[in-house]
Amino acid sequence: MVNVIAVIDIGKTNKKILLFDADFDVVYRNATRFDEVLDEDNYPCDDIESIENWILSEIKRIQKEGVYCIKAINFSTHGASLIYLDKNGERITPLYNYLKPLNIEEYKEPYESYGGKEEFSRKTASPAYGMLNTGLQILKLQKEKPEFWNKVAAILHYPQYLSYLFTKQITADFTSVGAHTATWDFDNMQYHQWVADYKLNLPTPQNGKEAILTNFNGQEIAIGTGLHDSSSSIIPLLEKEKNKEFILLSTGTWIIAMNPFSKETLTQHQLKNNCLCFMTPEKQQIKSSMQFLGKIHEVYLTALSNHFKVDIDKHLHLQLNKKLCQELIHENSRVFLSEGIDEDFEAHPNLLKYYANYETAYYQLVFEISKKVINGIKLISDKNAAIKEIYISGGFNKNLIFISFLKLLKNDIVIKISDCKNESALGAALMMKSYI
Repeated sequence: MVNVIAVIDIGKTNKKILLFDADFDVVYRNATRFDEVLDEDNYPCDDIESIENWILSEIKRIQKEGVYCIKAINFSTHGASLIYLDKNGERITPLYNYLKPLNIEEYKEPYESYGGKEEFSRKTASPAYGMLNTGLQILKLQKEKPEFWNKVAAILHYPQYLSYLFTKQITADFTSVGAHTATWDFDNMQYHQWVADYKLNLPTPQNGKEAILTNFNGQEIAIGTGLHDSSSSIIPLLEKEKNKEFILLSTGTWIIAMNPFSKETLTQHQLKNNCLCFMTPEKQQIKSSMQFLGKIHEVYLTALSNHFKVDIDKHLHLQLNKKLCQELIHENSRVFLSEGIDEDFEAHPNLLKYYANYETAYYQLVFEISKKVINGIKLISDKNAAIKEIYISGGFNKNLIFISFLKLLKNDIVIKISDCKNESALGAALMMKSYI
């Protein structure tokens, strides 16, 4: 049998299990999707019951087949998701959707009691995002669902709940707690005072390399505590580039620029411009710029396809037109995106009537996205530490138009394409390397 580390990698769309061998090559991969279900307010959410049943049955099946010997299991999931357990360790609520509406104005008290909205958000490195701040999710449950809240004995972030399925132990990790939760004090690198004052009783985070030895289905397996996927995705590069400083541009629905080498405290200016901090599994700050630009790109691909009557993947077949790139940079027009922080994530097909062809409209869209990305990179760079190397991972690392705009807009950077695949899953696997 081949010794492997299993990683359960849960995104909003795809749910995957990957097996890594001792060389950290993927030797097995299985992916699936689940239809969303409705919570008690008829709002769509992940079908957590089906997901947990699938995870447990997949691990049991791999054990039974006998081709691979699972020595360790770890977890990587999207952030901003919580599970509440009762005194018997049973799940109380659905896995609420982080896109569910939450009116910040109804939750002013923590902000007002701890230095005001700007200072509280700066200190917790968490822009006031509503449900994306899991601390506010907890307050929402307290306020709106006392029938649930009165039963709560433990609160787990999503990765730690998946770990709990195997270990039945309550844990926390730095990457999940550090991901715009509004519960962590980045000035003092501990839970913010409000967590104790409001008696939230959150578990103490532990180093991501620690595991819990557990007997599962007759086999002893080291179970990791799990990681927030964006934070996990930078681990392979940190392992590979031990003596070099770099910025990772993680591209997908969110485009996130991450700088794990920033020594400066987050400023009000950065916070107001969509910057925040994540944490590594070892409690190190990762200064980040987080923008929903991949979503904007996605909705405009549909609008472009419909308007110009072309295939939705036409952008993948466009030739790189450097002359057009330079012309658009010289014109410096703004058509599709807002001047400041984007709050509108819908396409406006009426704007396409100004363009004679698909190519010029698409190039304009990518120019505006690229300009915002470069601004995000500049914002998270320390004043006297100009980092030259930018790694690009995810969907945009094959987009030559995007890469060309980045180079033209900031010609002092060296762009490298991350050849790493399944970054967040690999990051989670690397945390378990001492157990294989």
